[in-house]
Amino acid sequence: MLDSTFGASYARVLVSNAWQSGPGRQKIRRIQVYWTTVTYKTVAVYLMLIFAVVLGVSYVVAPDWFSSGLRRVSHTVAGTDTDAAPLAQTQVRFVNLDGKVQVKRVNSVQWVDADYRTTLDKGDLIQTGSDGAARVSFADGTYYTIKPDTLVTVEENSMGRDHPTSAAVRISTGAVDLATPSWSSPDSKAEVSVEDATASLHQNSRASVKSDPAKNEHEITVAAGAADVQRGEERVELSQWEKASFSAGGPVTKTNVLAPPELAEPLNLQPLIVPDPKSAAVHFEWKPVPEAQFYTLRVSNSAMFAKTLVERRISGTSADVSGLEAGDYFWSVTATDAKKRSSEASDSFKFTLVAQGKTQEMLLEVVATQMHGRVAEIIGRTEPGAALIVNGQPVANIARDGTFRHFTEALQPGSHTIVITGQNRRGGTAILRVPIVVPR
Repeated sequence: MLDSTFGASYARVLVSNAWQSGPGRQKIRRIQVYWTTVTYKTVAVYLMLIFAVVLGVSYVVAPDWFSSGLRRVSHTVAGTDTDAAPLAQTQVRFVNLDGKVQVKRVNSVQWVDADYRTTLDKGDLIQTGSDGAARVSFADGTYYTIKPDTLVTVEENSMGRDHPTSAAVRISTGAVDLATPSWSSPDSKAEVSVEDATASLHQNSRASVKSDPAKNEHEITVAAGAADVQRGEERVELSQWEKASFSAGGPVTKTNVLAPPELAEPLNLQPLIVPDPKSAAVHFEWKPVPEAQFYTLRVSNSAMFAKTLVERRISGTSADVSGLEAGDYFWSVTATDAKKRSSEASDSFKFTLVAQGKTQEMLLEVVATQMHGRVAEIIGRTEPGAALIVNGQPVANIARDGTFRHFTEALQPGSHTIVITGQNRRGGTAILRVPIVVPR
């Protein structure tokens, strides 16, 4: 037996004839075996040379094939799964979770608690408790906000390059809000089904869909954009602030609804810096809605209002609320007319209640303001590492030396007051009010 550690070997066999000495002089066949040993190192060198020649010829003859093969080898060495990447991008994911939210897989009989690592596929069920709410994101950018006490099924989620996208859920009971993005393909769609009707939203649209099987009441309200409601052979087109309502066995009724109020104060993302948040009165204000008899103000510490901290019925367009601890809050308002018909909730605004720091005030000064049409540019200086809010919008570009430039949103002609609020790392705070005039 040959020792494999010395290398590869091959044999050369020679057969020769010889004559035996003696009276019988018999012919004897002799076999001679010669071994030639080649080391593994030599074999490896030859294989590498052959491989290099093949690669060189491939690069000259078919450069595209060569590049594609090289990418496959790189992915394999790096341990990445090229087939898994597109799959991850097309899965439905949770982007907000509040309270009790559970999921049941299509091939399972067990409910499990949802978390931000949970991904959803066609046929999966989502259920929210009385204190629960969730927002899920589909591959095409469509968002579905699932309200408390709601049960929905993921019906469709398809996305392909240069192909129409499709997202759909079915509501068994409860309420869902959905918002669609801009689509690259005009044939893309986002749907929500309830009872025997399906609402298909256009791009850049928002709608609210409710289903109450116990009362046999179902409705679809468009808050922005447009939607088409299909129910058997019946088709209803809805535009902004129109609602389609129906019951099992009855026709679809299309009506106009009240628009929600436009929120004014506090501004979205505005910090409210006060000496004592618990005793401070937060002033809420919104613009009136024609035909509205009263308004309902709601304040929550949840973006999806899973838990309401304040709920007040108000005849006017403002209210003062005290008793809130320091922290982040969200608020919205609905309007109700003389026939007890209520609008959808307004877009929610977020504000932060902050206790004023006991340390020295921070550095904050405005060097200059410039008008660019109806947009104001604020140029100023603050402390390095400080956070600034201008008219409710965070200042993103603060240089290392504290200098900053900020462009406001487009303003209406007339007089305005730009409010700049800052807080440094020591807890110090500062507020500046800068008057400007937008020319007509």
